[in-house]
Amino acid sequence: MPRVAQRHRSWWHRLRLRPRLALAALAAFLVAVPVTLLALAARGGWAPVRNFDLRVAADLHRTVGAQQWLVDTLNVLDKVLHPTVFRVAVVVLVVVLARRGAWRLAWWAAITMATGSALGLVLKLIVARSRPSFDMPLATAPGYSFPSGHALNSTVGVLVLLLAVLPALSTVRRRAAAWVVALAVILLTAFDRIALGVHYVSDVVAAWLVGVALVAATAAAFETWRRDVGRPAHDPLAGVDPEAAQRVTG
Repeated sequence: MPRVAQRHRSWWHRLRLRPRLALAALAAFLVAVPVTLLALAARGGWAPVRNFDLRVAADLHRTVGAQQWLVDTLNVLDKVLHPTVFRVAVVVLVVVLARRGAWRLAWWAAITMATGSALGLVLKLIVARSRPSFDMPLATAPGYSFPSGHALNSTVGVLVLLLAVLPALSTVRRRAAAWVVALAVILLTAFDRIALGVHYVSDVVAAWLVGVALVAATAAAFETWRRDVGRPAHDPLAGVDPEAAQRVTG
């Protein structure tokens, strides 16, 4: 193919892919709106959200605190579902992918997880919301409350792991089961933090929004790269890089 024709084809192909990136940017912007509103409410700007947070926190504290076995169980889960666990899991995934030559997928996983962790810390410092306070707390946690670091890291970590290995799951039933397990872990992490009284509901909702938006944006960017190098169209919800499926499983 003549060089001029190749340049024309490359330019036209990139132009066709821009709407996908624009859509990802629009989705990120639309998610930023409710997160901003929740942040303002967290600082005391909107009574309905603040009152709902306080009511749920008080009700759960009273209910959970009456069952010591439940308090003990939730404190164990708090350690099992700690952000460090998800970060280490993604690091292991990155090492495995890199050793098997799936460098782009490894970079996607590493960048997405690192960005999620950093973004959570930055948002905590910006919003600077105090954690729920009780006379007899069921658990304690350092730092600010909004958004929930546990919920954000579990959302990003679980989705990164899921989207990396989904193409290696050969049947629809297995993929559906993987999605169910992933969602269960994300929900359980969020409930654990609220039930222990170290986060409000709006903290974990904001974490979900930020985490899902981040993974969606980076997955869309990865899919754009795949199309740009001539790989066939692929739904990111079915896994980020189907070509690396065998490398993931070995």
